[in-house]
Amino acid sequence: MVRRTRRPAPTQERHLEPCQTRCPHCGGPAHVAYHSRRTVTTLTGLCRLTLRVRRCLTPTCAAYRQAYRPEEEGRWALPHGEFGLDVIALVGALRFAEHRSVPEIHRALLARGVQIAERSVTELAQRYEELVALRLADAAHLRAELAAQRRVILAIDGLQPDRGHEVLWVIRDCLSGAVLLARSLLSATQGDLAALLREVREALPVAVAGVISDGQSPIQTAVRAIFPGVPHQLCQFHYLREAAKPIFEADRHAKKELKKQVRGVRPLERALEARDDAEAVAVRGYCLAVRGALTDDGRPPLGTGGLRLHDRLQAIHASIGRVEVERGGSPSPSRTSRASSRADWRRPPTSGPRSGSPTAGCGRRPTSSPTTRGATAWRCARATRTCSRRWRRSRSRRATCAVRRPTS
Repeated sequence: MVRRTRRPAPTQERHLEPCQTRCPHCGGPAHVAYHSRRTVTTLTGLCRLTLRVRRCLTPTCAAYRQAYRPEEEGRWALPHGEFGLDVIALVGALRFAEHRSVPEIHRALLARGVQIAERSVTELAQRYEELVALRLADAAHLRAELAAQRRVILAIDGLQPDRGHEVLWVIRDCLSGAVLLARSLLSATQGDLAALLREVREALPVAVAGVISDGQSPIQTAVRAIFPGVPHQLCQFHYLREAAKPIFEADRHAKKELKKQVRGVRPLERALEARDDAEAVAVRGYCLAVRGALTDDGRPPLGTGGLRLHDRLQAIHASIGRVEVERGGSPSPSRTSRASSRADWRRPPTSGPRSGSPTAGCGRRPTSSPTTRGATAWRCARATRTCSRRWRRSRSRRATCAVRRPTS
């Protein structure tokens, strides 16, 4: 793709020269032929490199008229590369160590001031894979590193991305972390695994001190056949997972019971869809917190999902209690406290005559405030006296009418 914007001006400038002034092949003089310039984008900015290139002018030399460039150039960037090795290393770390996507890596580089296109990020990730492959294929360097540590501890494991497909078997050294062999196999029989272990044994310059695996029977049989007498240990992760199975089952049951008690978040969210006030926003936030706590399963055997869900729900409950206290209320009492408060409550005494028949206003339930209960009782007594006076007046009126009624 053609560049659409002008490249920024370099912020640094370096002059590089070859380490030798004579031809490395014939020993004759290597004269300066020309100067080459290139701009490399690094994490610290753009750097302008000026290279002094030499050539051997001896006709009988094997490197006659071939360019002898400075050795330090390879420390800055790859041949014909626009970005430095530090940028390639950062892209590889973000892609394969932190599992970030290409757009995320592009934004991270732009935040650090590196002007780069999104398509270039993909190309740099491919360059990183090629460099790692070359590093792993350097058998001489690997043999020297293993010879310095004088022993190796092999770890063998298989990775199957999809069921029914090939399995990638990897054999690496636990002490140095170097991958000794990686190969895909259609089956994981004893003969196939024994062939891999035999190939690794013949290529190693030192003895094998131990083997670590996940304990599968074909692996155990192959290890006993190729490395007789070598200690074979179960992988620490698999050992811990097997030991923590009872705890994991109990934790999973506890999480299941906790989920039953906090169901019903979705109806609350639907009831608040048309509201945008502060109370609705706060309730949505609590619903989102509960939903996020329910979806976090943890990582067994060390990450217990049930205990983590309990801690998060307890934190949400405490937060709701603090909000109620700040608003002037009190936290919701328990069943025991509510029962004791009802048992200790007594109806205040009322004044005035009592009526045998119920009247309007006397059947109200007592409220939680003593002042309100007293006012309610006073209103009930007043209504009772009013009804009694009206009943007595109507009775006396009927009696008077009966006396004055003329006889026939």
